[in-house]
Amino acid sequence: MARIEQGFFDRTQAVDNSGKYTTAELMYFVFDVEDEDSAIDFAMANTPSTFNGMPRDGIEVGERINESTFKVTAQYKESSTSGIPSSEEAPDPVYSFDTSGGTQHITQSINTVKTYPADAENYGGAIGYDGENIEGVDIVMPVFNFSEKHYMPDSKLTTAYKKGVARITGTINAKPFRGYNFGEVLFLGASGSKSGDDTDSLWEITFNFAISLTREDFKVGDIDVDWKYGWDYMWVRYADKIDDDKKTLLKKPKAVYMEVVYKESDFGALGIGN
Repeated sequence: MARIEQGFFDRTQAVDNSGKYTTAELMYFVFDVEDEDSAIDFAMANTPSTFNGMPRDGIEVGERINESTFKVTAQYKESSTSGIPSSEEAPDPVYSFDTSGGTQHITQSINTVKTYPADAENYGGAIGYDGENIEGVDIVMPVFNFSEKHYMPDSKLTTAYKKGVARITGTINAKPFRGYNFGEVLFLGASGSKSGDDTDSLWEITFNFAISLTREDFKVGDIDVDWKYGWDYMWVRYADKIDDDKKTLLKKPKAVYMEVVYKESDFGALGIGN
């Protein structure tokens, strides 16, 4: 069972010229928890909400002592200089997008519409077949990119939060997100900046995403494909086929493979809603 004990040797406090407390940091050890997030949650529920008249301003993990023990710090500030800024004080989120797309190498066309001469061999959509290899071609794919700029206080930008954002970078959405279905949103990462050292100033955090829509009921050569989730990787295996009429060797799609190449994550950990 998780428990918490205060470590008095790392305690810090500050007062102003009138003797009024302005800041304090109380160190605790949290035992028998699984990870940083669990340590923060337990400390949040089991440390005082106020200290010497100051409200608690945040909890930060300072060190992992062993597999299940964490050193955390409860931070307190005088109410006139601390606290999470209200929604009226924080700028509204800023949204931007582009549909410039991305490049993908393909070996299979949607359809072969014409050959010259008219009786030339039909390779079933294989692109650039030279008798031995299928060269393929790079094309622009419909990729929709968007970013969101949010403003967050120091108290939210904890070590655990930053680690959580890093962990889900390069993953796809396990749940519907921003109106898109499972597996259609790829989180490309976040960047942040803040002006000055004032702990009351807000961090400007930009979150970047890319969209690839799920496809359903399409053909690859003569093969019917039921679906392809947005960011699954599709590749085609070709096989030799003899054209009995022309007595020539052709390359035809034999199988289509859908590969999962990105892990799933709950984007709720970003703290910007779904």
